[in-house]
Amino acid sequence: MRVVSLIPSWTETLLEAGVNVVGRTRFCVYPADKVRNIPAVAGTKNWDFAAIKALKPDLLLLDKEENPKWMAEQTEIPVFSTHITSIQSMPGALAQMALRFHNAGLVKLATRWDSIQAWRGLSRWEYGEPIPGFIEWGREPERPIRNVVYVIWRNPWMTVSRSTFIGSMLSTVGFGPFLRDFPEKYPRFNIADYEASETLLLFSSEPYPFLRKKDVLNPLFAPYAFVDGERFSWFGMRSLRFLEELRSRDMSPSP
Repeated sequence: MRVVSLIPSWTETLLEAGVNVVGRTRFCVYPADKVRNIPAVAGTKNWDFAAIKALKPDLLLLDKEENPKWMAEQTEIPVFSTHITSIQSMPGALAQMALRFHNAGLVKLATRWDSIQAWRGLSRWEYGEPIPGFIEWGREPERPIRNVVYVIWRNPWMTVSRSTFIGSMLSTVGFGPFLRDFPEKYPRFNIADYEASETLLLFSSEPYPFLRKKDVLNPLFAPYAFVDGERFSWFGMRSLRFLEELRSRDMSPSP
């Protein structure tokens, strides 16, 4: 089956499972040795539909959270659309894809996600412990933390709610007790609403390039760190490996 994938995290996962991906977005960059030979025919919000059709795909793979609705409404190419909102969505989505793509590798990945859910994650991050997905400190905390804010954008400042895949990842790695509830999935927030000395800001490496914009964060008084956004937001292989690594550490015998 010839598949065009317009979700970077799914592209990486399909290639890991041996699915024949013939088209991708320009953001589908993993695994680098395989994607370099696959034509980039789209972004996640736009496409060159003539270029996609020229690839003669049997299926167009989309996700309701990542791709606009109009992409799924075209009728010239069959569409398979997932809807990933949490890590609990993963086993079922992979099992459905395995049936549609006739691929045993995706069945194995679904089983690995089932195993991660049986683990149930880290209970609570504690002050002084390593931060999951940590890249580097901007300003280290000097006292225990009461709030954690995962920051995805600037101007305006934006974060994530618990009802997103990132939110479920944050809860699984131990940040759940520190997160506020929001009615919107990707709400704006005001840093001034948080007590600076008791709040840890986690600046994601994507989609906003905080690591390249460190100077704009210098005036902040709250402790903050940079974390690997791909590990928290790329459902599929990247987040699975991240959680399996944390589980391995968590279940290792204490020295």
